[in-house]
Amino acid sequence: MSTDSNPAPSTDSNLAQRLGRVLERLTRQSGRLSRTPVYGSLLLGRRTESPAQRRARVQTILTTFILAVNAIGLALALLFALVAFPDPSVFADVPWWLPILVAPLYVVIAVALGTWRLHIRTLDDLRWATEGRQPDRDDQRNTMLTPWRIALTHLVLWGVATVLFTTLYGLQDPAFIPRVGLVLAFCGMVVATTSYLVAEFALRPVAAAALAAGKPPRGLAPGIMGRLMTVWMLGSGVPMLGICFIAVFSLLLSNLSARQLAIAVLVASVVSIVVGFVLMWVSAWLTATPVRLVRAALKRVERGDLDANVVVFDGTELGELQRGFNTMVDGLRERERVRDLFGRHVGREVAAAAELEMPRLGGEERHVAVLFIDIVGSTKMVTSRPPIEVVELLNRFFAVIVEEVDNHEGLVNKFEGDAALAIFGAPVPLECPEDNALAATRTIARRLRREVPECPARIGVGSGEVVAGNVGARERFEYTVIGEPVNEAARLAELARSEPSRAIASAGTVTAASEREQRFWRIGKPVRLRGYDERVPIASLIGGR
Repeated sequence: MSTDSNPAPSTDSNLAQRLGRVLERLTRQSGRLSRTPVYGSLLLGRRTESPAQRRARVQTILTTFILAVNAIGLALALLFALVAFPDPSVFADVPWWLPILVAPLYVVIAVALGTWRLHIRTLDDLRWATEGRQPDRDDQRNTMLTPWRIALTHLVLWGVATVLFTTLYGLQDPAFIPRVGLVLAFCGMVVATTSYLVAEFALRPVAAAALAAGKPPRGLAPGIMGRLMTVWMLGSGVPMLGICFIAVFSLLLSNLSARQLAIAVLVASVVSIVVGFVLMWVSAWLTATPVRLVRAALKRVERGDLDANVVVFDGTELGELQRGFNTMVDGLRERERVRDLFGRHVGREVAAAAELEMPRLGGEERHVAVLFIDIVGSTKMVTSRPPIEVVELLNRFFAVIVEEVDNHEGLVNKFEGDAALAIFGAPVPLECPEDNALAATRTIARRLRREVPECPARIGVGSGEVVAGNVGARERFEYTVIGEPVNEAARLAELARSEPSRAIASAGTVTAASEREQRFWRIGKPVRLRGYDERVPIASLIGGR
């Protein structure tokens, strides 16, 4: 005994240190996951924002990003006009009023019209969100179509610019027609596509509120395939087509030298690479963010946190993934609730065994220890107290029993009024069920005297072979044990009333226990139990009241 007891503290200390480090890592990971923005970016704010705050945030993001995108589009157009196609010059070889007056005037008009469209029509379509009311099907439709409408607005404004300036410059020199037309058309498509992606990003909080009311109407979102193919077309397909047009017009018009053609192709290639990379990065980020949020939520579920949910803010297949995850977690929560309810009625071990295989009628022989406990003077307690107070006392009484039986790996099989029957060794077998039952008896007796002195209890403990299994009919059955130890424990509990400790076990139960447990019990004289022909040796728990 002494040689085994020395290394235990060190082992326990090492184990505690390892557990501490694991818990620390889990805590840090939990903190990171809990800080994960619900919409995938801190720019989009929190889910608990008021409608007014959300409106201001969405409006600011849309205005800032869309103005920046259009400014970049104008910069690209100037880059092509000044570097890729310097001859003839869009500034020097045309009347002054065209680049100095008409071009800035159209930019101002386009910005005004675009801003009006953005702030009036878009916010009108999303008024339900700013008012904090539930969206209907039309509101959902308008919300999901808003990014398309913003992109269409840019296509129209840049398309008008393409037609207008191609015509005005073409009237001055036909050589401007392919250059101005190609440059403005390409820049317009890039700006429209980027605006669509920016609008999808900025409107995530509003889309989440719309999707929370149900699935959106079909055909409103392009899907992942449509989004990626659009980005490929504008990031790679259209630029390559533009380079082809540069070569074709150079051959047909013969108005570019070898140096000018090389510079034009070089500029077009660099712009194509940069624009394609940016568009593909934005599209990839928009696609990956919902997946990352679902992955973070899955980590929480793996750790047992069934309150993990993700906000559904994507109208594509990714939104279906988010919604499917939430449905899965709802099912897990319901399953856990049913499992918990089932376990409370039949016992955790019985419930776990029932989950592993379909329960069937019948039983098997098991060696178990049985603990029977009931309240002394329960009739007087019931008649002298209000029913509510009696129930409160019984709940406190049984709480101690259930907790200690669980702590000692037993199963509370039945509650019978003011009595309870606990089993040790079934359905989960134990190496020495007598040890568990006797230790549980000692702890229960001590705690009841200290915590529930209003309910003096008597305890009997027996052990032996029983048949444990499901008894009843196919439509309704329960797990129970049948055998001599059950009757013996109940009869021993009747004798415990006269014992100072109010706990008696059969001598065979104490003898089968370990030496460590035997020292708490004193073997007494055989007694005749009610209903028994022969006397039964008994043992009393050492210690009085």
